[in-house]
Amino acid sequence: MATRPYPSYFMFKDTQKLWRWRYDASNAKTIAVSSESYHNRADCQRGIDIMKASHNSEVWMPSELVNSA
Repeated sequence: MATRPYPSYFMFKDTQKLWRWRYDASNAKTIAVSSESYHNRADCQRGIDIMKASHNSEVWMPSELVNSA
């Protein structure tokens, strides 16, 4: 069996036999998960692809939190 690299996305089937993904950081801690399950593996992969493509997305927060620590 191959050794899993980190950081990486991990695709798996949940208890309902539906596809999900999670993203694990270089320390192997989960830092993001799919917010939905998918019937098809290809749809799960598309969710991962959308996340990968969002790396240039802006970060937004309410104005009252801008100066918060």
